[in-house]
Amino acid sequence: MEKITLQTEEEEKSFYVLEETKLSGVSYLLVTEEQTGDGEAYILKEISKKDQNEEEHSREAVYEFASDEEIDVLQDIFEELLEDVEIITE
Repeated sequence: MEKITLQTEEEEKSFYVLEETKLSGVSYLLVTEEQTGDGEAYILKEISKKDQNEEEHSREAVYEFASDEEIDVLQDIFEELLEDVEIITE
């Protein structure tokens, strides 16, 4: 499982990538803080601007948490991709 580190103004936070998908040309990651077992998951939206010459997966990217509207759509997609996972929103 791939591990990514996000840097905010206040802290550095590590997440494990459970799955990734693209919707309307935008990349989204389903991530969790726990490598195994049940835990909270988050959907991150890539907001990086890419050059045409830049690799698809560069070492650094910019992400933000997906909006509630995006989560409603992406929840079903990620559940289908992972098959054995149920995403419950609060």
